[in-house]
Amino acid sequence: MTKIPENIRLKELVIIANSNKPFFDDFINFLNSENYISLYQFVREQEAPKAKIVLKKYLDRKIPDNLKLYDGIARPYLEHKAKWLILGWIFRDAPEQRLKPFLKIIHGTAIERKVEIINQVREYVSNILPEQKQWEWVAIFEVMIDRLEGSRRAIKGNLFEAIVRINLKEIFKNNDLELIITDNQVKIGDETYDVKISGKNGTILIPVKTRETMGGGHAHLFTRDIYKAITIANKSGFMCIPIIIAESWKGDINSLGCKNFVYIDKNPNSITIVKPLLDQELQKLLPIFEIIN
Repeated sequence: MTKIPENIRLKELVIIANSNKPFFDDFINFLNSENYISLYQFVREQEAPKAKIVLKKYLDRKIPDNLKLYDGIARPYLEHKAKWLILGWIFRDAPEQRLKPFLKIIHGTAIERKVEIINQVREYVSNILPEQKQWEWVAIFEVMIDRLEGSRRAIKGNLFEAIVRINLKEIFKNNDLELIITDNQVKIGDETYDVKISGKNGTILIPVKTRETMGGGHAHLFTRDIYKAITIANKSGFMCIPIIIAESWKGDINSLGCKNFVYIDKNPNSITIVKPLLDQELQKLLPIFEIIN
């Protein structure tokens, strides 16, 4: 019988989520000091002004130096961001992806705006999740794993994006190519490209796509995202060279309308294995880069 490979990703996320429990416990201890016997009691608070005072006190409060909230690859967040994130996660929302844009349209200081948003979320979710067991650590733990996984994907994507930029600059320098690489992502229509290379004779857009797992419905979405990136670039008059790092990806690159590409059949978590392979594949693209120089 074939043995299924160990799910290292899940194992690591569980370890990190458990490492974040002391930060969660500190918030509960803070609520206790404000005369709430549990998180559930605070969630069910009917007096919005009272709840806002408590939230502001927490955001103003200094967290003990030994307490850290960690991201998807176990790096500690800065304190002000950690408090904002933990509150968003506890109340079942995405503080950076969904809530942050609303900060711009609310009046007040930075903390007052965060308090207003978090309290609105608290009031809304208290009716959707009315049972006490839904506000205990086990439930929050599951939410945290999901949020950390999203954080992990973004970080890994940014990591390979940085690696690609560094490698390309080295290739261009060693071959006397006068090509410019953007320091940030660029947006064409509603599609984002991780790297843009500009030369006197053309522009190349590079989307860096990574995927950890095999199969599933998301595999189809992954392939669709790659196709969309290629299509929009081509329609806009740019050459597109997608970099795909995904183990056992079943997509057909030849059907995506892209002549040049990089595909590495490895799990992006295996950075020490992927990086040298990526170096080699980028070197092979030198003739393409020379065309737009």
